[in-house]
Amino acid sequence: MQFIISIFAALSAMISFTQALPDTSKFLDARQSTNRLVFSHFMIGITSNRQSAADYDGDMQRAKEYGIDAFALNIGVDSYTDQQLKLAYQSAANNNMKVFISFDFNWWNTGQATQIGQKIAQYASLPAQLKVDGKVFVSSFAGDGLDVAAVHSAAGVPLFFAPNFHPSMGSNVDGLLNWMAWPNNGNNRAGSSNSVQAGDEEYTKALAGKAYIAPVSAWFSTHFGPEVSYSKNWVFPSDQLWFDRWNQILQLGPRFVEILTWNDYGESHYVGPLSSPHTDDGSSKWVNDMPHDGWLDMAKPFISAFKAGASSVNNYITADELIYWYRPTPRGADCGATDTCTNNAIGNDFLGKPNGWENMQDTVFVVSLLQSPATVEVSSGSNNQTFNAAAGASAFQVPMGVGTQSFKVTRNSNTVLSGTSLKNIIDCVCGLYNFNAYGEYY
Repeated sequence: MQFIISIFAALSAMISFTQALPDTSKFLDARQSTNRLVFSHFMIGITSNRQSAADYDGDMQRAKEYGIDAFALNIGVDSYTDQQLKLAYQSAANNNMKVFISFDFNWWNTGQATQIGQKIAQYASLPAQLKVDGKVFVSSFAGDGLDVAAVHSAAGVPLFFAPNFHPSMGSNVDGLLNWMAWPNNGNNRAGSSNSVQAGDEEYTKALAGKAYIAPVSAWFSTHFGPEVSYSKNWVFPSDQLWFDRWNQILQLGPRFVEILTWNDYGESHYVGPLSSPHTDDGSSKWVNDMPHDGWLDMAKPFISAFKAGASSVNNYITADELIYWYRPTPRGADCGATDTCTNNAIGNDFLGKPNGWENMQDTVFVVSLLQSPATVEVSSGSNNQTFNAAAGASAFQVPMGVGTQSFKVTRNSNTVLSGTSLKNIIDCVCGLYNFNAYGEYY
């Protein structure tokens, strides 16, 4: 079932606010002149319904506008993969964007080195193919144990191979991608014993000067049940991660950053628009009407600062903005009588409320991007708080309150930005444990 969602008309009609659009020229100038690159992971597996290169244009144009240099096109072995790759490569060329293939080893296997090299060769000479240091850029999701030499041989072109192998597997690659962009328990499950920064340290130490693709992500929540043949039901503690992680990136200064992801709706960490054509993998029940537009907008000046080698975002803020996000469901809600998530796959995940729910904060998260100091007012249900916000980027937290969420920025007694969110906080949205985030901006 396809779902294509657009909330822009509703936003125009239902939210009253004052908004100045940022000047993008500064960001685009940085995009063209830096050795540092920003990628975003793009799931080809949910775009089988796209019919022409034009169906990719909106994604390409939007990503480029925000300073993203290339999409990492995640591919499996579906019958439509080549058709969609050709369309994506053509759209990227039409829009002066770059792309590269990221092999998903949930579907590929490490015994297919020759086929992987041949797949690379199919697209290596196309105009939109990203090349780094004169080499065809290639990545992966997982893939430890792949015969890298055989991939090179079958590709027949110089490769800049930067897969998502574990750090210890980096001896015969040009770089590595770290996928663990969320605090975790060390075994791909909820918990905070392993920080994202600890992963940075492990990878950079193992790479010993080779290229590091540092991950940046805002959220992780998945809640599949009987509508699919598997069970996948957990959260990573994300909360204020998006703001904190971008500040970490400015201090770390890796050569590459990869945003996880542009359109993985099933894991709730998409930053691209809900209106992009895609098929429904069963996640529409927690994704419908849940935009993440604010996250991408917050990232724009951070991307510019990263490419300039700056350690602070403050000089790259070109307009006043307020970004906010929150869950629509308090963590203590009891939706057991109506939630349909059941354990229908052996040994895989949990019933009802997603594993890790107790690690999430019942909080509304707010980031101000200001050219000069101002006052930020936040109302979450009956909870009202006022903050003195400095010029630059600041983050604030307000205890979550059931009901209406409203925001205001004032300066010298004048309202600069204001609005009321379209999404109230309630118990059991549509009878579900919906721990996705709703995020917008003014």
